[in-house]
Amino acid sequence: MTTLLRPEVTLDALRQRQKGRLPDLLGIEVLTLDQGTLTGELTIRPDLLAPNGFLHAATVVALADTCCGYACIAHLPEKAQNFTTLELKSNHVSTAREGKIVAKASAVHLGRSTQVWDATVTSGEGKLIAMFRCTQMILY
Repeated sequence: MTTLLRPEVTLDALRQRQKGRLPDLLGIEVLTLDQGTLTGELTIRPDLLAPNGFLHAATVVALADTCCGYACIAHLPEKAQNFTTLELKSNHVSTAREGKIVAKASAVHLGRSTQVWDATVTSGEGKLIAMFRCTQMILY
């Protein structure tokens, strides 16, 4: 059974949902939402850097996790109310100090009780920053 994109979950609905929450505070912007994918970006600012002057790993994880979470919301099975994260993992292979980072979330498994999402985080120029995977428990 394929879990289809919920028509009521739009980019505007996701933008409204994040107001006053961590994604809003970080400045995460959702860009695209399609069947099985969601893309978002974040402009790097000095307050999002680690004390060493490079992009903080938690900033990268927050962007990837937000994009995967929003994608999960948009693909909840019929009668599901919400989700919660069971597990997440990230591999960081590069970093950045300025510009933007972009995360593209892609569905790996869209089940009735769990979903698995991968996100690739790149610099605005396309350089790979991190690979991320999370497992979401679907709540009814």
